[in-house]
Amino acid sequence: MLFGLGLISLFTGHVASDLEWYSQRLVKRSFFYSRLEGRRREGIDIWKSKYSNLFYGCSERGRNFPSAIRERASNGYLLIAASGGLNQQRTGITDAVVVARILNATLVVPELDHRSYWKDDSDFVNIFDIDWFISYLANDVTIVKRVPDKVMRSMEKPPYTMRVPRKSPPEYYLDQVLPILLRRRVVQLTKFDYRLASNLDEELQKLRCRVNYHGLRFTKPIQEIGERLVTKMRKMAKHYIAVHLRFEPDMLAFSGCYFGGGEKERFELGEIRKRWATLPDLSPDGERERGKCPLTPHEVGLMLRALGFANNTYLYVASGEIYGGEETLRPLRELFPNFYTKEMLAVEDLKPFLPFSSRLAAIDYIVCDESDVFVTNNNGNMAKILAGRRRYAGHKRTIRPNAKKLSALFMARDQMDWDTFSKKVKASQRGFMGEPDEVRPGRGDFHEYPSCICERPFTDDENSKGEDQLSARIPVN
Repeated sequence: MLFGLGLISLFTGHVASDLEWYSQRLVKRSFFYSRLEGRRREGIDIWKSKYSNLFYGCSERGRNFPSAIRERASNGYLLIAASGGLNQQRTGITDAVVVARILNATLVVPELDHRSYWKDDSDFVNIFDIDWFISYLANDVTIVKRVPDKVMRSMEKPPYTMRVPRKSPPEYYLDQVLPILLRRRVVQLTKFDYRLASNLDEELQKLRCRVNYHGLRFTKPIQEIGERLVTKMRKMAKHYIAVHLRFEPDMLAFSGCYFGGGEKERFELGEIRKRWATLPDLSPDGERERGKCPLTPHEVGLMLRALGFANNTYLYVASGEIYGGEETLRPLRELFPNFYTKEMLAVEDLKPFLPFSSRLAAIDYIVCDESDVFVTNNNGNMAKILAGRRRYAGHKRTIRPNAKKLSALFMARDQMDWDTFSKKVKASQRGFMGEPDEVRPGRGDFHEYPSCICERPFTDDENSKGEDQLSARIPVN
């Protein structure tokens, strides 16, 4: 009996010890998150996250990641036809490099989309630095400008063309594409946008980051005019906000929402909507309640003022043709008189770029990327790509309107005073201000929430530096 009691005591002692150790870890973690949540309730710096300096992009190759297969030893040549506007094509180019790596293929510089709604005949070389693209990624994937003439002449049939399903995992490419590539030597993948799964292994995710955040560099003319616009904004103000309004007629028609323009608006947007034969009939009120409608320029301005941005804040507005023109923009200009666009800042310099929508979008991309605060107005490709890039650059402040909650507030705005409205807007925007802990790693679309982000080292002797250092323990990677 004594022996048995001794064993029980010994066992329960170990269990108690393990439970105590585990509970202490839980308490520490719970303490950290409760303090972080408490701080967010206290209010945040609207210009910069206090935790941004504790994170950085980390996409370096792992030691065990093999070097690229050389052209002659590869399994064949992969042709890619990207699809959509500039930023949609950017996702396709990024994923094309990773797919070439999965297939051990030689990648031919992707072909850009000339037929879509934007009608831009720019080629890769007109937008991106092609030589930098090839050389920077040389250790990861072999990239060539074209299939060698000798290979094309030796082919009995033209390149095999296929379209893979959206979000296909690596196994699909190995099972369905590789056998054809080995037989035919040249395969072309069409409509290549979001054709690779969001969740991949760590080394492939880091390769995605190397392509998107380092390998894709704009041409010198685009980069220079973008930097000049940033310099002009910085000369006028220490800080500026970049707003991607995305209030063009095609966007509004596609959304199926109603913005108060009466029968004229319903007719005009309805005619544009006919371009997409497969779109279902939607309830405008239902879409607004679900948070699927972009904010009007006036609503964007009200949100920013309610969050605490003053009337003298400088705004850079990135946008194409605004539906309703100056009449639609007037309320936003009144809320923020320091209102600028690329057309206002560079009248003469912009002329060579005017016929090319993708090159104009690239200029906006640069100015938005360099802004202190970036405000999106929909979940489109530019919003996703820039939000991901800004997270990679240290969680630069990126504000996404919580349209579902804000739409109800805007409808009831006349029933409350400004202070009440402001408090409610701030409460609605918690979790939508670009803080590091808003989305857990591995969740969400990779291009918007890249996983190649690391925490800065944390040591016990830093405890004396105060509570701010606790945020270095946020689990990111």
